Amino acid sequence: MKKFITIKDIALRAGVSINTVSRALNNKPDISPQTKQKVLQAAKELGYIRDLNALSLKNKTTRTIGVVFEDSSNPFYAEVFKGIEYGARKYDYQIILMNTERDYINEIEAIKTLIEKRVDGIIISPTQFDNEDIEYLTTLNYPFVILGVHFDNSQLDEVYSDDFKGGYIATKYLLQKGRRKILMLNGYMYKSVARMRYLGYVKALQEHGLPPYHMVEIEEGYESAFNKVVELKDLDFDAIFCFNDVFAIAALKALRTLKKNVPEDLSIVGYDDISYASFVHPALTTVRIDKFKEGSIAFELLYEKLSQMRNNPKQVVLDVELVPRESA
Repeated sequence: MKKFITIKDIALRAGVSINTVSRALNNKPDISPQTKQKVLQAAKELGYIRDLNALSLKNKTTRTIGVVFEDSSNPFYAEVFKGIEYGARKYDYQIILMNTERDYINEIEAIKTLIEKRVDGIIISPTQFDNEDIEYLTTLNYPFVILGVHFDNSQLDEVYSDDFKGGYIATKYLLQKGRRKILMLNGYMYKSVARMRYLGYVKALQEHGLPPYHMVEIEEGYESAFNKVVELKDLDFDAIFCFNDVFAIAALKALRTLKKNVPEDLSIVGYDDISYASFVHPALTTVRIDKFKEGSIAFELLYEKLSQMRNNPKQVVLDVELVPRESA
């Protein structure tokens, strides 16, 4: 096993006491600049690395947070994570990232693991398949923030986008383009994002005197969306509003396989405006969420709790906007 350099080794090299080394490494004011420089130079020469576990035991804080995502391979979460990282770096926190693959059992295990590791707090994008794990965190009075979804009648810290507006403006745009038979390729309706986007879709259609054309719930992922569009090929739809951009990119590929032209034969609107949305052909019309901002606000909300800056729950709803491109 590798032997790590200790403050005792630094004290021997610098010719000072262990207490002096501790004060120098922790930037205490009661030490002369010359002595501090001598200690820091000795630490550098020896290759000293702080023992965070020892600091955690002493300070009763790990300066580590846990992040629980449904699917860290989705570009949407990659961009959200940049915002969380920005906040963590700003306040000198480390991050442990857990991926649940949209499985509620994995979500429970992820939370358990993070608590066992004594992270100071958790940012979680829950599956919403059930809420017992969220209630458990609340009962423990464990600091956490919900990211990307909303729990009805909750007293939780949350940051999420205006999904009703997103569903509304996406559908309204398709209607303005002359589309009337708009298929909605949606996620599971137990998720607040899917419900609210659907309600926005319905509202826009109602304003044009139209009933909902057809909505299907599918498992999130490229293959599910591709297969569903192929399966529904005999439906007479003239547009697809997709739950997210991954669905939309899959739909583009499926329609190309079916010899359908976008946007000549059908229009497609996605959701999220991930980095790939403007690169596919045709470039994807989509609803933009400020993903970096969502992540950075999530960290700020958690930091406020960790710093005891407030006790009351806080919910932040981010605005969305339509980004017109070539697919609609």
